[in-house]
Amino acid sequence: MQKAIFGAGCFWGVELTFSKIEGVGSTAVGYCGGKVPDPTYEIVCTGQSDHAEVVLVEFDPEKVSFDKLLDAFWSLHDPTTLNRQGPDIGTQYRSVIFFQDEEQATLSKTSKDNLQMSGKYKTDIVTEIVPTEQFYRAEEYHQKYLEARGLGGCNS
Repeated sequence: MQKAIFGAGCFWGVELTFSKIEGVGSTAVGYCGGKVPDPTYEIVCTGQSDHAEVVLVEFDPEKVSFDKLLDAFWSLHDPTTLNRQGPDIGTQYRSVIFFQDEEQATLSKTSKDNLQMSGKYKTDIVTEIVPTEQFYRAEEYHQKYLEARGLGGCNS
């Protein structure tokens, strides 16, 4: 199994999307990219921790490619909005890929460049592509949040 970490707004819907992809073994929501060790949801929501809400995806590369995960990532949010997804505003909702190794870095950058050149967006893609930092698992009540409530998405 390999790991990938994606931030694309509120982590509940992001987790649900990735959990449904064949070849994904597990998902976990959490926080990454900030300066506060062992952050809580409350501190992340203040924007003072610099952490992003993210999803850790464990996947079998024999069953699903990292490129396919990137396709899912790009399709589930607007990568041109800085620190915002829909009604959610703040640095914790930024678009970010925390790459695990140089291969993921290269694939992520190429995918971003190709999407930018495709003309799909009229403005620049602001997604950060940065090395993985410490992943902090979010509180248990956030794990599989939408699934546990029988919701098909954040707006259901």
